[in-house]
Amino acid sequence: MKTKLTPIRFPAELLAEIDKYIEDGNRSKFIIDAARKELYRLKQRKAIHNAAGIFDEKAYPELKTSEDAADWVRKIREESEIRRKALFGER
Repeated sequence: MKTKLTPIRFPAELLAEIDKYIEDGNRSKFIIDAARKELYRLKQRKAIHNAAGIFDEKAYPELKTSEDAADWVRKIREESEIRRKALFGER
């Protein structure tokens, strides 16, 4: 992977705390991993925000309550299991 050196200012206390838990030579990897996790979380949050409101409750009255949704999922899983057994000759 191509890398680029970027000077970043950190609070001294934060670096000292990181250094308490991270072995020598692994600080950069730790910070890169933490940045990737946070970026992933931010992308998910944005996707959820962008998807808000696309589900029209009126179009799916069978999913009005969480119990209705659970029943629907259960039914879909049962149908899938029946198809799987038929495909693979299981009883």
